[in-house]
This record gives sequence, structure tokens and C-alpha cells, in this order.
Amino acid sequence: MEALGAAALVFGLLVLALGAGLWVFVALLAVAIAALHVGLGFPMDRIGAIAKGVLWRASSGWELAAIPMFVFMGELIFRTDLSARLFAGLEPLVARVPGRLYHTNVLGCTLFAAVSGSSTATTATVGRMTTAALGERGYDPRLAVGSLAGAGSLGLLIPPSIMLIVYGVLAEVSITQLFAAGLLPGLMVAGLYAAYIAVACLARPSLAPAEPARRRRRVAETARLVLRGLGPVALLIVVVLGGIYSGIATPSEAAAVGVAATLALTAALGQLTRRLFAEALMSALKASCMIATLLTAAALLSTAMGYMHVPATIAQAIGAMGLGPYALIALLALFYILLGFFLDGVSIVVMTLPITLPLALQAGFDPVWYGVFLVLMVELGLMTPPVGFNLFVLKAVTGRPLGMIARAAVPFFLLMLLATAILTVFPGIALWLPGQLG
Repeated sequence: MEALGAAALVFGLLVLALGAGLWVFVALLAVAIAALHVGLGFPMDRIGAIAKGVLWRASSGWELAAIPMFVFMGELIFRTDLSARLFAGLEPLVARVPGRLYHTNVLGCTLFAAVSGSSTATTATVGRMTTAALGERGYDPRLAVGSLAGAGSLGLLIPPSIMLIVYGVLAEVSITQLFAAGLLPGLMVAGLYAAYIAVACLARPSLAPAEPARRRRRVAETARLVLRGLGPVALLIVVVLGGIYSGIATPSEAAAVGVAATLALTAALGQLTRRLFAEALMSALKASCMIATLLTAAALLSTAMGYMHVPATIAQAIGAMGLGPYALIALLALFYILLGFFLDGVSIVVMTLPITLPLALQAGFDPVWYGVFLVLMVELGLMTPPVGFNLFVLKAVTGRPLGMIARAAVPFFLLMLLATAILTVFPGIALWLPGQLG
């Protein structure tokens, strides 16, 4: 009970610190130091020695090198016309599918997620290229914006996912295995979104207005348009994911090769300028520093909670409740959905993983599967106000009211919950591909 009280105190201090407006990493460091000094009576020189070792271990892992590389890669693509080419390549593919151009949101986000690793970059880039086209052609703005809010979150799940890298570093799980585990669930979520759009448009044909009559393209012409539009992005996907899954390169090495390929491709297209390079580099630097500071601060807080025996005690307490595996996952899902209302994804993962991962392992869940589950939970938070990042990105891109965007995202929020339930009942969806890699 003493450790449970300590856990409640730590959580309460975090809430107070965050409510006072402190940056998340400052709040994590302050609470960790307070827990060690006030709660356990450690002298400051001992805390300094502990912090020195923990912060070095948390920030020096080779796996972390993949984060700035993938972010930089996404920033470069975001600033070129590759996104416009992507839309042009997708349009002929969806011309005869119920819902037509709505599917460019889902397919575009799925493909862009496979080269950016970032939900924010995915939502902003695809939103920028599709919302204007859909609006001009009379498509329903609610379904257009809602599908973007949902599909944009796939940037966290479909590899190369920065969130899976963060989880892999913290949980000491193979990032290659996590990337493989995220692929099929990501495609499943995209499939659910596409099916919902098709069914909604069949039920209400007015959602997808009739396109003006156009000259019927020949198969060869359509193939040429698709190849010209999707070819550059497909090449980057093959370079990055092909290198990882074939075993030729680690995720960090594949990320570096991906950046080199993106720079070469941007230069070949005549769009690589000094200004574009500097802006992309600075944006990637800011995002990477934010993630790194959160990881190191959370590592110190996790160490402090370990000294206080908080994770083990909470695991024992919940274990004593006699919850079955499904009941535990439902409880954790509710917990993460509530956190998603108030915290960003990286903060949620680094703050809660020391407590929730032991519970999941004790219940018999695979750590690779749990990483996919956790990312799905974080993705749900991207669609919920008041801190849903995708909602704010779409507000900036479309100019629509935040309330309207949040309401439009509700069906896709529910579909992602359905995907989580399916993944829980059929864990092989996430674990089959990692098993093939050995």
C-alpha cells in the first residue's frame, strides 16, 4: 500500500506540474528528483550519479539515430511536390471505387506514412494535397476531414514509425520486429476506413458527387500516370523497408539510406534548394530534440519509480484483482483513452510504460504485440480534443472549426477501437510477420 500511495503521489505531482504549464520533460525531471530526494531521502550527490548514468544510457542508444533521420526524411518530402504527385497517381486508381476521391485520403496517408514515420507530417501533407481538390469537386467536407483525421494517425503505426522506435528503445524490444508487427495492423485499419467510406457513399450517393464525364483512359495510359505519381514514393518505401525486412540494414542504417535517397530524388526533381534543406533540417532538429528530452527525462522518472517499487506493487495489486487478459486490456484501453484527452503520444508512452508493460507481460501478452496495441491507443488520442494533434493540424490546413473536425472524426475513432478489439482477439495479425523474420 505504501508503494501505491507513492504512485498516486507521483501521478498527482505530474498532474500539478503539467497543469502549472511546465514543459513535459521539465515536469518529469522535477518529479523524479523530488521522488528520489524527498520520497526516498537520497542525497543530491547520489541523485546526480544516478541521473548521469540513466540519462547517458537513455540518450546514447544507436536505435535513437533512426528518429532524426526519419523525421528529416518526412520533412524533405513535405516540402516538395512529391505529395502532389502522390495524389495524381492515386486518382486513377480510385475512379471506379464507391467514394472515389475520399480514398485518396486513406491511400495517400498509408503510403506517406511508410516514408515519414510521423502522424503530424502525414496528416499535414496529405491534407494539404487533398482537401482543396475534394472541396472544389463538391465532396462532403465532414467525411473528407474525418477520413483525414483517422488515416493521418497511421503515420504512428505503419513503419517506419517513430512511436514504435520510442517504444522499442524503452521496452528493449527489437525495432525490426516492431516494424514488421505494425505493418498488417496498419493495413487492416486502412482497410476498415476504406470499407466504411465505400459503404457510407453507397448508402448516401450524395456524399460523393458525380464526376464530370471524361475521356476513358487506356490501361497503358492509366498505368503510366500511376507509375509517374506513385513511383518516387514507392521507391523510397522499397529502399527503407526493403533494407530493414531483408536484414541488410538496421532501422537506423535504413533511415540514413532513406535520407540519402530522398535528397537524391529531390535533387533529381530539381527541387533541392539551400533554403528547403535548411528548413527541413531545422524542423527535424526541433522535433528530434523534443523526443530525446522526453525519453531521457522519462528514463529518470522510471528509475525513481523502480527504486520506490511502484511498477511491481501496482502489478501485484492488479494481479490480485483476478482480471483476465481481455479485462486487463479493456482497462488499459480506457486508461489510455482518458490520457489521450490531455497528453501527447510520446508523453503518454514514456510516462506509463514502466507500469503498464509489466502488467501486460504478466497477463501473457507478447511485448511486440503490446507495442502495436499501445500505438493504437496513442493514435486514438490524436483524434480526441482538447490535445488531439491531428485535429489542430486539420484546423490549420482546412480552416474548419475544431468542433466540426472532432465530430467528423468520431466514426474513424470508433473504427480504430474496432481494429484494437480485432487485434486483441486475433494477435496473430501483428505477430505473424515478425515470426516470419525469425
